Amino acid sequence: MKTVCAAIILVAAATVAASAQTPDQRGTMSTVPPDVVKDLAPTAKLRAAINLGNSVLAQKDKTTGALGGVTVDLAHELARRAGVPVEFVPFEAAGKVFEALKSGVWDIAFLAIEPVRAAEIDFTPPYVIIEGTYMVPVDSPLQAIADVDRPGVRIAVGPGSAYDLYLTRTIKNATLVRAATGGGRAMIDLFLRDKLEAAAGVKQPLVEYAKTNSNVRIMDGRFMEIQQAMGTPKGRVAGARYLRTFVEEMKASGFVADALKRSNQPDAAVAPPATN
Repeated sequence: MKTVCAAIILVAAATVAASAQTPDQRGTMSTVPPDVVKDLAPTAKLRAAINLGNSVLAQKDKTTGALGGVTVDLAHELARRAGVPVEFVPFEAAGKVFEALKSGVWDIAFLAIEPVRAAEIDFTPPYVIIEGTYMVPVDSPLQAIADVDRPGVRIAVGPGSAYDLYLTRTIKNATLVRAATGGGRAMIDLFLRDKLEAAAGVKQPLVEYAKTNSNVRIMDGRFMEIQQAMGTPKGRVAGARYLRTFVEEMKASGFVADALKRSNQPDAAVAPPATN
């Protein structure tokens, strides 16, 4: 009788443990070293910050609410390897992701590499390269990217975005005007409402918007190359080291390229292999 009871208890315990994992991870053993799992999933789940403000990297289904995109796919694969469930922590903008770092609500994030962020986040090499460019009124006298940095030119930006941080360092004569929130649409609304001379942003979403509004156009060229990378809070040494290797493998294997295709982002470029 004692043997039977013990067996029942063991089965029940196994059932509870399995139910705590997402279906695609049940029965999956970790292939990641324990110190890495401890760094990347200290709460026994991988909490992945997802920036919904960048539609190249993440998308939310308007009907089901399901998240998709290359960042979602990378988080799923990392969690699968670690043998833990993944929990997505969505944000409306990259600036909000960075602000939440101090609250400890995420373990990994997908952000553009920037010096301000790198002071508090250990970044991998980039996995995707995208462009930052300007949208202007269709009859604007501004023609070349260099024309924008002039006195009297006001540029709408999303606060805390990679392009906001970059332009803050590099713009000498124009004025940056920050939207109330970091979402890309808020920046566009500010540009239209206040009749600003330019709006800065990720090229693909700006191009998509311009298709719906004949009163604006996208300038040729770019003012910056945005290097999108994975990151984890400073101090998680084993986790950061593993993430660097993980990203290089995901690029080399075609995983990143396939994820971009599945999410209909053909214009985003897979970053080249890291040189160091």
